[in-house]
Amino acid sequence: MAFFSSFQITASALTAHRLWLDTIVDNIANANTTRTPAGGTYNRKDVIFEEILEAKAGFKGGGVRVSQIVEDTKTPYRYVFNPNHPDADPNTGLVKYPNVNINDEIVNLLAAQRAYEANVTVFNTAKAMYAKALELSR
Repeated sequence: MAFFSSFQITASALTAHRLWLDTIVDNIANANTTRTPAGGTYNRKDVIFEEILEAKAGFKGGGVRVSQIVEDTKTPYRYVFNPNHPDADPNTGLVKYPNVNINDEIVNLLAAQRAYEANVTVFNTAKAMYAKALELSR
């Protein structure tokens, strides 16, 4: 393991968690979007993480990255009766809203925030350790 690999691992986690935060914010921002440019109702998105393996080091961990962003197709859409809405079904008067649950998104947002903060703490601790090691070598 290289001397500065802890910085690389932490940086990869910070990048992955920032993308997770961006995805959650996108879900919250589109919680009431009934019409997207692609057509249809907005669909909730989620990130999938994967570990980065270093083959040279005997497959030791090299950090984390987002392997893909997937749309949630299992959670059902919300239907609200509002016949005056422009996207309401003309027969039933129901409007199809995204499958975004704000409470779940807030919980995910707090988890992503805590993970991001933990990685910042790891980065700052490693930086302080390296600085102290340099100071001791003088």
